[in-house]
Amino acid sequence: MAERGRPRSFDREQALLSAQDLFSRHGYEGTSLTDLTSAMGITAPSLYAAFGCKEELFKEVIRHYQTNEGSFSAAALNANTTARVAIEKMLNGAAQNLGATGGCLVVTAATKCGAANETVDAFLQENRIAKTEEIKSRLLRAVEEGELAAGTDVRGLATFYGTVLQGMSIQARDGTSRKALKAVAAAAMLAWPVSAPQQ
Repeated sequence: MAERGRPRSFDREQALLSAQDLFSRHGYEGTSLTDLTSAMGITAPSLYAAFGCKEELFKEVIRHYQTNEGSFSAAALNANTTARVAIEKMLNGAAQNLGATGGCLVVTAATKCGAANETVDAFLQENRIAKTEEIKSRLLRAVEEGELAAGTDVRGLATFYGTVLQGMSIQARDGTSRKALKAVAAAAMLAWPVSAPQQ
């Protein structure tokens, strides 16, 4: 059965990028529907028809971001390298990418929402936790492969590097240069555990 109503007359990709720019600059709560429809070049009814509501639009923007500008960390962690090189690539990728974009949208768009938007806050929290879990999985593999010692505190190490990654995003949002962010990455790698020598 054919869809009723007028066909969508906008570029969805461009609309998402326009919305992403607003959410990046003003956060979730600081971006109004009027701001969004104006930037995206669509009417409010068209926004609802295409995305459902502001919250669903935001979630789609986050997913779009994660598979594009924000994909550097997953690419580094999934690369066919040692875990140490993977973590180093992730942090240097953060310095390069976050320094250019002014921070990670998942971190900066809503560090804490009001009661009316708790579901958005929970959605972003889940995404941040998932990134730390992704780091943890890579470190567990390093233990299994003998790159890291069996007694390595994988949870603590993953939380540390996840915290550095999120902190770099905040620093980038505050205007910290790529050079300074790369220095943060280099300093963080000094915390990499030294494996016990093979017997």
